[in-house]
Amino acid sequence: MDDSTVDRLAAELYQVSQTGKPVAHLTKRYPDITIDDAYAIQLAGRKLREADGRKGVGAKIGLTSVVMQQLFNVYEPDYGYIMDDMVVMENEPVKMSEHFVPRVEAEIAFLLKKPLEGPGISVADVLRATEGIMPCLEIIDTRYEAGTMKVEDSIADIASIGKVVLGGALTSAKEIDLRYTGLVFEKNGEIISTAAGAAVLGHPAASVAWLANKLASYGVSLRKGDLIISGSLIAACSVEAGDAVRATFDRLGSVSARFK
Repeated sequence: MDDSTVDRLAAELYQVSQTGKPVAHLTKRYPDITIDDAYAIQLAGRKLREADGRKGVGAKIGLTSVVMQQLFNVYEPDYGYIMDDMVVMENEPVKMSEHFVPRVEAEIAFLLKKPLEGPGISVADVLRATEGIMPCLEIIDTRYEAGTMKVEDSIADIASIGKVVLGGALTSAKEIDLRYTGLVFEKNGEIISTAAGAAVLGHPAASVAWLANKLASYGVSLRKGDLIISGSLIAACSVEAGDAVRATFDRLGSVSARFK
């Protein structure tokens, strides 16, 4: 895909947030689009946001379960960036008017105290580079019209990120085996899902290691101060105006969000 097409499609997706009008899936219009093309569109979209004064604060990792990878016919996760205007305070209601088809995922976020530069990054490297971890909700969404979405569509659309809600407590990961960190996810006071950290690539830090090693192929590294949300422990939960959700993690505390 040539640079002018990449830039045009990035601008088209970015403008959805201003116009409120979703666009047709890229894979329908460009059947030969590749994953590399999709990441190029994503990067061009980031540059547009930075030109408008937004600041990158980290990254998200998606498709971290075998089931989701099989659904999209891929063999590895995907990733997207997080900008400062995507982060919502826990006591701030999430506005449904800013979303199209929002769904909620429960994740563990990593705050880095030093850079991670692949290749060769391991789980131990990630844990040594981590200032702390915290509970997190990711509100995934799509800027596309209704229809079947392929992985290239999702990647170009910042890996389907909408907003990120962070829990208030930062916990050291040194004494916690995140594989066995339990999660209870509630919607409107009813338990919807339970899970453990091993649902994310066997260990949430393995997801962060994958990202560091993947970015190395593009000559990019994770930075000190980056916030990395490592992938959902549960299937995404649909929400409507008036709903409230809470994710409670063993030893990490909880994070909640309400929608209006």
